[in-house]
Amino acid sequence: MNEHLNFDCFLGKRIHLGVCGSIAAYKSLDLLRMYRKAGIEVSVTLTSGAQEFIKGLSYEALGAFKVWEKMFPTGDDTFGHLEPAQAADAMVIIPATASILARMTHGLADDMLSCQALAFNGTKLVAPAMNPAMWDAPATRDNCKILADRGVQFIGPDCGDVACGDHGRGRMASLESIFTHSLRAVSPDDMSGRHVLITLGPTREKWDAVRFWSNPSSGLMGACIAMAAWLRGAEVTVVSGPVNWWFPDEINVIKVGTAKEMFDACTDVWSQCTTGCLTAAVADFKPIPHGEGKFKKAGRDSLSVDFDTNPDILKTLGSMKRDDQQLIGFAAETSNIQESAKGKLESKNLDLIIANPINVPGAGFESSTNSVYVLDRAGRTEEWPNLPKTEIAWRIWDLLLQN
Repeated sequence: MNEHLNFDCFLGKRIHLGVCGSIAAYKSLDLLRMYRKAGIEVSVTLTSGAQEFIKGLSYEALGAFKVWEKMFPTGDDTFGHLEPAQAADAMVIIPATASILARMTHGLADDMLSCQALAFNGTKLVAPAMNPAMWDAPATRDNCKILADRGVQFIGPDCGDVACGDHGRGRMASLESIFTHSLRAVSPDDMSGRHVLITLGPTREKWDAVRFWSNPSSGLMGACIAMAAWLRGAEVTVVSGPVNWWFPDEINVIKVGTAKEMFDACTDVWSQCTTGCLTAAVADFKPIPHGEGKFKKAGRDSLSVDFDTNPDILKTLGSMKRDDQQLIGFAAETSNIQESAKGKLESKNLDLIIANPINVPGAGFESSTNSVYVLDRAGRTEEWPNLPKTEIAWRIWDLLLQN
């Protein structure tokens, strides 16, 4: 489930991809595809070791330009060792071997990639991949510390099985992690200093040991909003109902089941946050439990269930909101969208409300797109028809930052 990573708003950005000799090198082709889908231009340098596993033509076929395979190119590319520093917004080295880490640490420049890395003054990210014994070697650890002190960003490595059959730390980080950290490196850093609270997904209100009252919310809209905030530099806390979305390790995820659990989690962290965006489809009512066990159908022709109210999370946070905090609400509606949005904005003390129809195709629950009506405290309104939820998420933060 990676729809929440499908941002395509990076037109004009450029990443230089360095590929080293490791069995994990083949994964760089999938990473290239992900960059290109996001609108990012990509240039590539292959070390001689990488070329034992894969050739430059494969990268060219997937849209990379330029691709370097040797230190001394022919023709008019005399200064290829300097071009990434002049053209790219970030350099990403995947897989980063012990050799390239040592070369970068000690300023060696005897192949094209190490030369380009030495000349590159922008953001550098490395995703190490090597045998656990090599990763744990004192020389490698010292090199990594020096590089980190110089501002090089490390992604992984993870713990797991490696190609030789050993198990331990040295396995290259997931492509999702490498991709999202790359996007963060080339995103605007306009939400740095903000701590954003986001709720997402449904809640489940138990009635007996096996049954619950809920709704079909997938949590995609909230997952997109969380990722967009993190990409733009925010610290993010997600309070998630019972759905499963992948997030970078830096995003704090609190898993909950019921509306009361979500209420408790949100009220616990709200005072530490600058911004809240509550997208979760919280059950307004909860069944009064039948009992501890499973309800039996035997001998019954009908069934009546009594309900109790759940706490209103959005209204409670709105009542607690300080002058230095901003709160965004979502309203899933089937009719009177504008009137309902205006009423909720006022009654729940919101700064922005996003209302969307859940009874039209391509919007609402379990859809990758959404159509929304946006209203802020100043009375300004916008309508965004049928856009990917990643685009909706990005626009929400654009709009909030203008207020």
